[in-house]
Amino acid sequence: MNMRDVVVVDGVRTAFGRAGEKGYFWLTRADDMVVKVIRELLRRNPEVAPTMVEENIWGATTQEGDQGLTLGRTTALLAGLPDSCSGFSIDRMCAGGLTAVTAAASEIALGACDVAIAGGVEHMSHHPMGATADPNPRFLAERLVSADALSMGKTAENLHDLFPEISKEMADAYALQSQQKAALAYREDKIQQMIVPMTVYTREGWVVADRDQQPRPETTMEGLRDLKTPFRAQGRVTAGNSSGLNDGACGLLLMSEERALKLGMVPKMRLVGYAYAGVRPEIMGYGPVPSTKKLFTRTGLSMEDMGLIELNEAFAVQCLVFMKEFGLTLPDDERLNRLGGAIAFGHPLAASGPRLVMHLMHLFGAHPEVRYGLSALCVGLGQGASAIWENVGGR
Repeated sequence: MNMRDVVVVDGVRTAFGRAGEKGYFWLTRADDMVVKVIRELLRRNPEVAPTMVEENIWGATTQEGDQGLTLGRTTALLAGLPDSCSGFSIDRMCAGGLTAVTAAASEIALGACDVAIAGGVEHMSHHPMGATADPNPRFLAERLVSADALSMGKTAENLHDLFPEISKEMADAYALQSQQKAALAYREDKIQQMIVPMTVYTREGWVVADRDQQPRPETTMEGLRDLKTPFRAQGRVTAGNSSGLNDGACGLLLMSEERALKLGMVPKMRLVGYAYAGVRPEIMGYGPVPSTKKLFTRTGLSMEDMGLIELNEAFAVQCLVFMKEFGLTLPDDERLNRLGGAIAFGHPLAASGPRLVMHLMHLFGAHPEVRYGLSALCVGLGQGASAIWENVGGR
């Protein structure tokens, strides 16, 4: 069987709200955020009739309540996709959305379907990470997993221990750069075009959620220096050099390249390959290193081939370790997270992977000279996720 080329033709997301009562989406359902994204993808791409969408796949870490009941199928029905559109849900924690995307791409590549929508959602207001989980007691009793693995902040402190040359000051400087890049991207109207405004009801009444709540453009090194280190006394991980707790959804429209061209659409990017890898759970932030190495081995490409890199900023130290391991320029490689990252925008877990891909898609459009880009994330409980994309816009 000949594998078919898979392309992304569009992507969109909700604004990312703060988790909690003061967030945009406190009184909004997670599945309604997904429906908004699906409908916007179809509105923006009238060449794609709803009857053409054959698969709807969504990642969500906590699959219960408004994120339960096979979210991929229920949101297809709620969004007005035909009964013939199948759907399912995936949990790979922070990489759930990217896994949804690569699962959809695999179906298309094998000819199981032609057109799919895939993405990720996380309503951390309604479903705090791990709040209702019941880890098997054997994990700790038999020392299969370090207790630190159940606290993402402690895993970041462990990375600092493994790489003592990466100081708190370096992590704070990286975080400041993320905030500054995001602020510039907003001033240049680059982020707004990726967000579908959503009218939502809040404790203050009706508002339009059209801008991320997480960014702090006023951030300074002095302010970062004085923040508490909640995961360890005299530690190095703070709220300022970590991603936030957020609510949001992001989705992509994928299809075979043949179908896109037949519809008269311009593919934006082609999936070259993807890989997932595991690491010790207590150093989960190291995960993108082996997954990216695995991917380079399988594709024959290298970091030198990557003109753009979108790396999820769960913690600043995790990004700095990745940069060090691959020889990227510290403290700010010009290829990395040009529009800012999760430290600024927020990290609604499964929604972050598709956001990285969407950032690459827009950056590809602005940089036709770049051929390849990488999207990568670390994953709770010790995994890494990586995907390489080829810029084919206007080809």
